[in-house]
Amino acid sequence: MKLSKILCGALAAVMTLSLAGCGGDKKTTLVMATNAEFPPYEYREGDQIVGIDAEIAQAIADDMGLELVIEDMAFDSIVPAIQSGKADIGVAGMTVDEDKLQNVDFSIPYTTAAQVVIVTNDSPIASPADLEGKTIGVQLGTTGDNFAGEITDATVERYNKGFEAVQALGQNKIDAVIIDREPAKVFVSENDGLKILDEDYTVEDYAIAVAKDNQELLEQINTSLTKLKDSGKLQEIIDKYINAE
Repeated sequence: MKLSKILCGALAAVMTLSLAGCGGDKKTTLVMATNAEFPPYEYREGDQIVGIDAEIAQAIADDMGLELVIEDMAFDSIVPAIQSGKADIGVAGMTVDEDKLQNVDFSIPYTTAAQVVIVTNDSPIASPADLEGKTIGVQLGTTGDNFAGEITDATVERYNKGFEAVQALGQNKIDAVIIDREPAKVFVSENDGLKILDEDYTVEDYAIAVAKDNQELLEQINTSLTKLKDSGKLQEIIDKYINAE
């Protein structure tokens, strides 16, 4: 009877240690929320999401010793996903602006981008100043969406995907599209009869979004980004996609 009690006690102790070990497991994944409709920053190649942002996030995950998991979603769902804990970071050509800063924090910038205007080749629109009173297509929730809403007397048509706005422009349903320069290059190269105006609409920084209560992760992201910048790896990733255009 005594032996049985001793064995049972030992078994219970082993089980307790085992459960404690499971409960103490460290996080092994870094979940990135993005919208894979924004080439060359993020887009699909078969079943994979690739692009500048995907490679930067992978490099950060590698530096942190984590497995990167990419979740594709609507652009305006990214911040809520971070706030709810469904994603750790948002990497999607996201501009640092006051509206987003109310809900998430941002890393140091990893690149500077420009918003441009796409029009048809025969359009009378010659500069951003000519957009007043026009019908403008944008991707919902993007920087282009924010700026288009400030144009005097403009009608803003919002689309879930950037290429849908470009398609509408090609079908003469709208007068122009405001979008990031690099995706604009891709869209114009794939659609005859369109061009990008010479004058940029605006210039902004792109950074990685992190939940406001996750300062430890934010510091880790900034440390990894600094390493990537200092080593030249960050510019190497950007040049791989942008210089190939």
